[in-house]
Amino acid sequence: MDNFNNCLARILNVINVLQNNAEKLDCNDNSCTKPFLGINTTLLCFNTRPVMLYLCNNSPVTLNYTNTDGEELTTNVFRVESVTNDSVGVLLLEESTDTSGNTTYLSTNTYATINLDCICAIRCLPDVIVTNL
Repeated sequence: MDNFNNCLARILNVINVLQNNAEKLDCNDNSCTKPFLGINTTLLCFNTRPVMLYLCNNSPVTLNYTNTDGEELTTNVFRVESVTNDSVGVLLLEESTDTSGNTTYLSTNTYATINLDCICAIRCLPDVIVTNL
């Protein structure tokens, strides 16, 4: 693992490693030390731990993207794609609700780099499967 001096970078790097290994592991491991994000009820490995990033004034980072219908929308939910000591590369996620009322996310195919010097907090959301990665 890289030697990150920034504590937020260390946390985001762990999330990135977990996501990168999600498709390489046996999802039937239910031990407390399982080295992956978790399983859902269909025994498929989750592949994303969505995060929200917060500025020092307690407001979430929000970024714009254009959806497949050409509408410009805003999101504050991201998938970690890469991490350095001072920045994080993220994929913007679009929130949706499935037929049973559960929150799901779709890839927007829009990426951004965020300076970690501007970030004061990370909020991890429940692990999910983003099917269109």
